[in-house]
Amino acid sequence: MNLSSRFRHWYEHERYANAKTLEMLQSVPEANQSRPEFHKAVGKMAHLVAARKRWLYRLGHPLPGEMPPPFPPGVTLADLPKQVQETEAAWVKYLDQLDERELAREIEFDVPEGKMSWDVASGLTQVSGHAWYHRGQIATLVDMLGGKPVDTDYIVWCKTGRVTPKK
Repeated sequence: MNLSSRFRHWYEHERYANAKTLEMLQSVPEANQSRPEFHKAVGKMAHLVAARKRWLYRLGHPLPGEMPPPFPPGVTLADLPKQVQETEAAWVKYLDQLDERELAREIEFDVPEGKMSWDVASGLTQVSGHAWYHRGQIATLVDMLGGKPVDTDYIVWCKTGRVTPKK
């Protein structure tokens, strides 16, 4: 599998993990959904969606509207499914055209310290790893709130149909 195919494959895992993360958030008992920890967990998922949107801007494939802030204010659990769906559709479209030439392309974008120049492959690696990191934080918060954390690890997703049962 070449690198562009691998990024498409990894994004399929991310889509699975996004769905599981939404399920986790929805599993938090209603009585605990007013707690600051719940708003923090929802905010982290909103941040993941915003990060994906921000990378589409950096890659020259923006969604309609302005680039979102890294930590969008006021996002609710009810807002997230639609935001995830729209963002995933845009990413699938972008990744469908991804090839080795695109992966090597240099992009420049703003960072707090100034401008950063990076190849597309490094940007895609960053945004993927970034999601893994925050999904773990969300799972911890969901568990603290009495919800049902879900293991979104890559191996859990890809072992389906690949494991020979013990005898």
